[in-house]
Parts: sequence; C-alpha cells; structure tokens
Amino acid sequence: MKDKTDTLDAALAGHILARMGEAGQPPEHGIRHVNVGNEHFLEILRVEYLDRLLTQSRGSAFKLVQGYYGGGKTHFLYCVRDLAWEKGFLTALVSLSPQECPYEDPYLVYRAVAGQVAAAPEGAGLEPTRGLPDVLRDLAEETLAPLAPAERDRWLRRSAMRFPVDSHSYRRAAAEFLRCVVEEDREGEVVLEAWLRGDAVPRSELRRFGIFETIERANAFQALRSLCQVLVGYGFPGLVLMFDEADRNLSISSRRIQALGDNLRQVIDLCGASQLPGVLFLYAVPPEFLRLVVPEYPALDQRLRSPVPMSRHSPQAALIDLEQMALGAESLLEGIGTRLLAVFKAAYDWDPTVAIQQGNLQALARASARFSLEIGHRRQFVKTWVAFLHQQRLRGESWLSDEAAEALLSQGFVSTSLDEQDFSDV
Repeated sequence: MKDKTDTLDAALAGHILARMGEAGQPPEHGIRHVNVGNEHFLEILRVEYLDRLLTQSRGSAFKLVQGYYGGGKTHFLYCVRDLAWEKGFLTALVSLSPQECPYEDPYLVYRAVAGQVAAAPEGAGLEPTRGLPDVLRDLAEETLAPLAPAERDRWLRRSAMRFPVDSHSYRRAAAEFLRCVVEEDREGEVVLEAWLRGDAVPRSELRRFGIFETIERANAFQALRSLCQVLVGYGFPGLVLMFDEADRNLSISSRRIQALGDNLRQVIDLCGASQLPGVLFLYAVPPEFLRLVVPEYPALDQRLRSPVPMSRHSPQAALIDLEQMALGAESLLEGIGTRLLAVFKAAYDWDPTVAIQQGNLQALARASARFSLEIGHRRQFVKTWVAFLHQQRLRGESWLSDEAAEALLSQGFVSTSLDEQDFSDV
C-alpha cells in the first residue's frame, strides 16, 4: 500500500500559501488542509461510486461538475483526485482549452489523458508517477520483473493478450511494452512508448510487434476506451478521468458544439452501458455551459437534464452543482480562512492572537459575502486574506474594521500594495 501521508509541515504549508496566495489557485499537494464545504459531494462519490467500483470493476459513471470561474471547480477536482488515490485508483486531470486541447478533438484528448494518467505519490511531498508509459514501467518493475521468466511469459500470453479490449493493437502494444521493459529491450520500449502516447510512429518500426495501425483522430476515442480497459485488466482498481473546461469560449461554432456534444454523449452512453470499466468520468464546466451549449445538442440535453442536482437524496443525478454548498457564503469563507490561518501558522511558526485574527477573518468574510454574486469572489478573498496575514505577521497585529475590509476587496488588493499600505492605518 502506498504511503499517502500528508502531514502539514512548513514545506507543505509554504507550497499551499504560494499557490493560493499568488493566484488563488488550489495547491497541487495538501488540498485537504484547505478544503471546506464540499465534503458532502466527496462522501457521495466515495460511497456511491468509488467504493462500488472497487467491488464491481465493470461499472462506470459520468458526472457534470458545474461552478463559476473562481468558484472551486479545479479545487474540487483536486479533492476528488486525492480521494481516488487513497482508494488506489489511477487519475487523469486534464485542463481543456479551445486551442491546445478542445474536448471535441478526440486525438488531442487521448494524448492529454495518456500524458496525465497518474498513480498516487509514494509519500508526502513526492510527485506522483505520471504518464501512461511510466505507470506501466512501475507495474512491470514491481509486478513482472520478480517473476520467473516462464511465469512472466505465461501471464503476458494468457492474460495481458487475452482480456477484452476494444482495440487489439492497443492491447498488444501495452503488453509488448511491458515485455520490452522487463527484458530491457530499450529500442522497442522507446518505439512503443511513443505509440502509447499517441505520437506518430513509422509502421515499419511497429511490424515486429504485430501492430499495424497508429493512434489517429479516427480511432482516438477507441484508444481512450482501450487505455481504460487495459489498465483495469492489469489489476488497477479503476480510473478517475477529470476534464476541466478552464478556458471555454462559449460562442463556439455549431459544428464544434455538435462534435463536443457527440463526444460527451458517447461517454455518457458508454458509462451507462459499463463499457468504460472501472471509470468515474467528471467534466467540469461553468453554468453557461448548461444554458448555452447543451441545449444546442438535444441528445446531450436529454441525458444531462435532471429535476435536482446530486445530493444525499439524489446520489445518481448527473449534475454536481458547486453553488449548492452545505455552508452559506459567509460561513464558507470563514471556514476557508480558518484553514488558511492554520496553514499560515505552520509555514511561519507564527503564534497570532486568536481573538484578533478570528475577528479580522469575520470582517473580511462579511465583506466578501456581499460580493457573492461576483465571479471569482472566493479567489479574491483567498488572495486578500493571505496577503493580510503577511501584513499582520510583519507589522504587528491589529483589528480590521468592516469598512477597511470592504475597501481591500473593492480595490482588488495585490501583493505590490504591501509596500504602500499599512492595514492598521486603513
């Protein structure tokens, strides 16, 4: 079992503050130390989906995650990723963009997933094994290499080459890659790594492996299904595939909406038919996606429409609405701020006056809650609170009035103002 310890030491606390204080972005590591308000969604995913997939590996599920920009979509996906890693699942978190990786282009999506598939880190502060070839290398070195040659060959011939996979070429490429790794065939390993990543590989170099096709746009969606089937066949509990519409231009053409809708519809149907074994598929979008894009594709609209979003009373609903948090706006911000204060104290070994900083936090949360209709107000709150704590530590503690808190948020506080403005004088 991998060690997934995530102790809050000064190094991890510093990483969290750097990510959240500089850009209001969730940290790559230690997300649980600053997570507030979405625990009910995570518990549903754990009980109703991940635990079920562990016992029914042929199952699969699709969820649409909805939230405003700066409203916690990426943060939520990081939480799901950590939860999946705790259960032994592989994950792939892909940021979509109209130029570099649009979801309507299955070839670019496959390449992104193959590059982002990751296993849980071996320990606190360590990077995860990332990329399909490296995940398979670890499997070969940890599982196959210790076997006797005859036993290893028997597994490759009778198991790896036989379990159901949509693409026979994909099944063979993955199995031959494992063979090349354990037999130290470096030339073959390089060729097959490129093939598995979706790179262009001359067919002449593939012939000796019995592979006669490459991954292209026409078969990329089949390759993505095959990737999932192969990894589950090799004994991984499953995969959590997460796609984050980080920069979607909602005025895209009808042709691209059709392609996007068709790809999503296929995934939903495959999950419903359990043809993506052991897969939990999450697609994160802003609310405009449901209002402006989905209605243009009726088949997708019918599949995603639900009288209620996912909750404890409707765990099978397709929509996870991050605006429906268990806490109100002010309580949510106070919770985030309390977590960040603990992180700040760990990062700088600082012992502030609890009453003063709790009062300051309440003032800033009240002010920020008044901007609750503004996109990104949580991100603005996080950045301002971290900067304010720096000021309190360096220049001494003082009380923040409601008027001063509103002024800080309304002017869009940035780090350069630390040298220009003393919070105690506001």
